[in-house]
Amino acid sequence: MAKPLIIFGTGDIARIAHFYFTHDSDYEVVAFTVNRSYITESTMMGCPIIAFEEIEQVYPPNQYPMFIALSYAQLNKLRAERYGEAKSKGYQLVSYVSSKATTWPDLTIGDNCFILEDNTIQPFVQIGNNVTLWSGNHIGHDARIEDHCFLASQIVVSGYVTVEPYCFIGVNATLRNGISIARECVIGAGSVILHNTDPQGVYKPPKSEKHKLNSSEIPGL
Repeated sequence: MAKPLIIFGTGDIARIAHFYFTHDSDYEVVAFTVNRSYITESTMMGCPIIAFEEIEQVYPPNQYPMFIALSYAQLNKLRAERYGEAKSKGYQLVSYVSSKATTWPDLTIGDNCFILEDNTIQPFVQIGNNVTLWSGNHIGHDARIEDHCFLASQIVVSGYVTVEPYCFIGVNATLRNGISIARECVIGAGSVILHNTDPQGVYKPPKSEKHKLNSSEIPGL
C-alpha cells in the first residue's frame, strides 16, 4: 500500500516531483502545501493545496511525511529555510532516488534529496541533506556533497571531491579529482574546475576564472 506524502511547492519542481514520486516510489502524493500568500489555486495535479501555516492541523506530521520541492533560488537558501521550518513542525522529510540511477549499497544520503535518472554514483560517496542531483551526472568515488546543494545535469564530480553547502553547479561542469568547492559557490555551465575554489566564488568558462562578483551579489540568484 502506498504511503501518503505532502509536497511543499506549487512550481515546476513540485510538478516534476509529483511525477517521479507517483511513477517511481512507494509514496502517493495526497496534497501540496505552500505559504498562504503564494496560493492562487485550490488544487494542483488533482490534489488540494493547503496553506503551510496550517498544514499540521490538516495533515499531522505523525501521519504524513513531506518533501520540499523548491529550486536553487537564493543559492538554495530558500529551500533550506523551508526544510528547516518543516522539520521544526515535526515532519519527516523523505528523499527520492530514481530506480534508473546507478548506486551502491554503501551510499550515504541525507533527507529531502532529489536524485533523478541516469546519475551514476560510485562507491563510498556521501550526500548530505536537501541535495538535488538532476539527471545524468557522474559522482566519483569517495566524493562528498554537503547540505543544500543543487547540481544540474551532465556534471562530472571526480573522485575525492568535496562540495560544501549551498553550492550551485551548472550543466556540463567538470570538477577535477581531490579538490574542494567552497560553500556558496556558483560553478557556471561548462566550467572546468582544476583547483580549490574560494567561498562565494563565481566561476565561468572558458577558463573558469573567478568572477569579480561574489555569489551573494549576482542579481536574481
